[in-house]
Amino acid sequence: MSEMQSLSRTPNSQSPSPGKRPRSSTLEIDSWMPSKIQAISPLVDRLMRLIEGSQCVPGEEFDVELALREALENAVVHGNQENPERKVHIRCRCQPGNEISIVVTDQGKGFDFETRVRNGITSDPDSEHGRGLQLMKAYMDDVHFERGG
Repeated sequence: MSEMQSLSRTPNSQSPSPGKRPRSSTLEIDSWMPSKIQAISPLVDRLMRLIEGSQCVPGEEFDVELALREALENAVVHGNQENPERKVHIRCRCQPGNEISIVVTDQGKGFDFETRVRNGITSDPDSEHGRGLQLMKAYMDDVHFERGG
């Protein structure tokens, strides 16, 4: 099971003037989970409840959930190779009005995304690997792989 390390709401403005509604706040989530496939769904379910409640991506929750599940599965299976000694770190920042940033970091050795694309690993529909990367790119506006993966 995963643990929430911290959860905070940061106000986007100073104290509201009398008679005005306060502006929405930013939701920040910082969490770790074990490298176990069974830990993915409970964590995603919990994060999605928070994301849905923050109204940062109204109507786009399915896309976010699908990409998040794929990123976590890749981190657990390919990055950390389901090693129980390793953890996956998730940072999420939601800002009201259709903006979310999610960073998933594993403790694996990384990979070269461009080489995988050139070698066709992410484009073969019959391949057992690579579809997660395609789905993340299809459902998110921007996907980056840094520090070797």
